[in-house]
Amino acid sequence: MASTSHRALRLLSLLGSRRIWQLRDLAARLAVSERTVRRDLDTLRELGYPILTVRGPDGGYRLGTGHTLPPLLLDHDQALAIAIALQTAPSSVFGLQDDTARALATLQQAIPDTLRAAMESLRLTTLQNYWEFPAPPIDSAALTVVGTAVRLRHILVAELLRADGTRPDPGEPDFTPPRRLEPHHLVVWAGRWYLIAYDPADHRWRVHRVDRLHPRPTTRGFAPRELPDGDLAHFVMSSHDRGDTPAAWPCTGSARLALPAHIVARWAPGGSVVEHLDTGHCRLILGAWSWAGIAGILATFDTDLTELHPPELLDACHRIAARYAGIQTTDSE
Repeated sequence: MASTSHRALRLLSLLGSRRIWQLRDLAARLAVSERTVRRDLDTLRELGYPILTVRGPDGGYRLGTGHTLPPLLLDHDQALAIAIALQTAPSSVFGLQDDTARALATLQQAIPDTLRAAMESLRLTTLQNYWEFPAPPIDSAALTVVGTAVRLRHILVAELLRADGTRPDPGEPDFTPPRRLEPHHLVVWAGRWYLIAYDPADHRWRVHRVDRLHPRPTTRGFAPRELPDGDLAHFVMSSHDRGDTPAAWPCTGSARLALPAHIVARWAPGGSVVEHLDTGHCRLILGAWSWAGIAGILATFDTDLTELHPPELLDACHRIAARYAGIQTTDSE
């Protein structure tokens, strides 16, 4: 009976994690027969849970509305994932330290002792890595406005901010009137939050960093459009107007690499900027404490380099190449 009850709780947890489950998928996840899953579904219905059957080729089972799930049906891995997410979220969204601490405490009070012990054992202390230069944290209110507009398909009015987060006044050279945008996707890439939106005023798609926007919601809807490039990651990386800037270092340089942008973006140090050029090339803009430091990082990609800027970076590469070329092999005898 204990095994049956545990399986029913797992089944309920699965139903709450996805809109529709097909019978074969539920059976595979629970490692039981489809007949057993049907019996467990009937058990949940007898307990008052609105398990609905969805007809059609893409149908299956889903959990209906109007009933509260039992307190937090989490397994060990889910509990750890939530603990990590809550403890690392404040580094990317401004003003969440107190909220995430309260949420973590609430979770620990609502889960079994074994899971609570696992979560409490994972107390993180986040240290600044030498290469980590995350983007400025985002105001949670602005993130909520943008995310809600994306979800509801509502026009968003947004003012463009400077890199330091200030709003230019009318008459200043960098002032632009507020834009009316059709927000389609909210994307996180390389530690930064981006809005992919269509600008009907000039009939083009744009990528905006959310921390560079002052958004205002509206209730005016719009019809969804198809991206010219259906790959969201490629679309963000290939955008030339997303407003990224490299982190502040004593030396900052750039080079054209004979590698795709998504490869370089995976291994580039935090605070650098990767620009998509074509399917086989990208430009990497990065900084270090010396020109030789930048040259050393570029060498780790083990690919052809061109268009190195500024001249000091090119000179550093030549000096390192000459130094390595002069290394003599030693006789071990």
